[in-house]
Amino acid sequence: MSKIEVNEIDAQSGTTITVGSACKSVAVPGNVVKTNAVQASDAGNIISQSGTTITIGASGDTVSLASGASQSGFGRAGSVDWQTGSIKTSATFTAASGEGYFVDTSSNAITANLPAGSAGAIVSFSDYARNFATNALTITPNGSEKIGGVAASVKLIVNGQALTLVYVDGTKGWVNVQNAEDTEQGASFITATGGTITTVNCGACKVHTFTGPGTFCVSAISNLAANNQVSYLVVAGGGGGASRNPGNGSGGGGAGGFREDKSPVTPYTASPLDGAGDITVTATSFPIAVGGGGAAGSPVGPSGVDGVTGAVSTFSTITSAGGGGGGNGDTLQPGDPGGSGGGGGGGGVGTPARSAAGAGNTPPTTPPQGNPGGTGAHPSPSGDSNAAGGGGATAAGSANPPSDGKGGAGGAGATTSITASPVGYAGGGEGAGGCNPGGNPAAPFGGGNGGYPSGDASAGATNKGGGGGGGRYSGGPSGGGAGGSGVVIIRYKIG
Repeated sequence: MSKIEVNEIDAQSGTTITVGSACKSVAVPGNVVKTNAVQASDAGNIISQSGTTITIGASGDTVSLASGASQSGFGRAGSVDWQTGSIKTSATFTAASGEGYFVDTSSNAITANLPAGSAGAIVSFSDYARNFATNALTITPNGSEKIGGVAASVKLIVNGQALTLVYVDGTKGWVNVQNAEDTEQGASFITATGGTITTVNCGACKVHTFTGPGTFCVSAISNLAANNQVSYLVVAGGGGGASRNPGNGSGGGGAGGFREDKSPVTPYTASPLDGAGDITVTATSFPIAVGGGGAAGSPVGPSGVDGVTGAVSTFSTITSAGGGGGGNGDTLQPGDPGGSGGGGGGGGVGTPARSAAGAGNTPPTTPPQGNPGGTGAHPSPSGDSNAAGGGGATAAGSANPPSDGKGGAGGAGATTSITASPVGYAGGGEGAGGCNPGGNPAAPFGGGNGGYPSGDASAGATNKGGGGGGGRYSGGPSGGGAGGSGVVIIRYKIG
């Protein structure tokens, strides 16, 4: 073997020194090459050292691992590559480590499957359309792996929520490192009993309907405060319609007070009276009172008898007042005040005065729980006398001109879809007509029809808080219609 020993090798011409030839290997004794920089042919640094800092690549370069290669010991800076060109809208997708996803649940709920966990793996999710409260994002671990130490899926249900998970180890699995929401344990929900229970909104909500006294018993609450706010409807008993004997038309009963509040996490179409006040439940028992309808005036004695005011309904801090009874026309009695006021009776011949309306929204609430009844009409020269209708949840009762012989319409009630389909409640009872069928039956809202010569007054609808109709003007003694009983309905999120 030949050996050359020199102090320096330099190029005779140019700047390139070639060691070895093509297809040959150059061996370095001890496998140590000492240099402060390794450069590419364009003089750009591949590896360089300054002091104790070693830099791989140069400014503007991209450093990448070869296909199939892996890195270790570098860790991550806690960041992901956000996939801004691929907004997730499909029902299910699988995440990849190192990526962040904007998820749009405007049209449907979405499930994201996590990749198999390895130490340092990282994924992120963000609410693209600020719609997670309506349609949740469910994050599901791979196989039996865990999220926050629990082998279960988690749901993101807060509008605008974002979450970053890093896989740590087999004990805790994926750990939340991005936000303060307690999402690692998964969202829990209210557990309660009482009333008639139905499941609505594709299994996402429960509804408890109380048609009589009972207890809404909450045994467990959610670990997310938003899920503990419930929606509710509280309708009191409607007022009874007045009777007549033997004189003039009598007023319809007022509707029971109507109070509703819609929780932000229980989607449905609420009534125009939504906003009675938030109720956030705790794990305790809530007594429920459902007001009965007021009795109708009974046609006994020489004069008509006023209808009776309905009873209150209650849930937690909410009380709805009973509807006011209708006033009888024989003695020009006004309607009684209440959740909605009773209608005034019609005046007799030679008594041009009018029977006053019963005041609504008594006691006052915001939004108003009802409206006043109508003012009874004084008689026409022919003696016709038309009583007024009771007030309803969204409109006052009315009185028709005495010349048309019709009783005044009950005030319109309110429609809500708290039970999943639209239902009307708290319509006022119709006043009695002098000689013709009454004006506006309020059947969709529970109000009773007023009497007239060929028919008696009807009662308000059961469990809708409608006012009873007023007793008719002629045809002998005539009783009014009883008020309809109230109802309490509670709705909350379960999924």
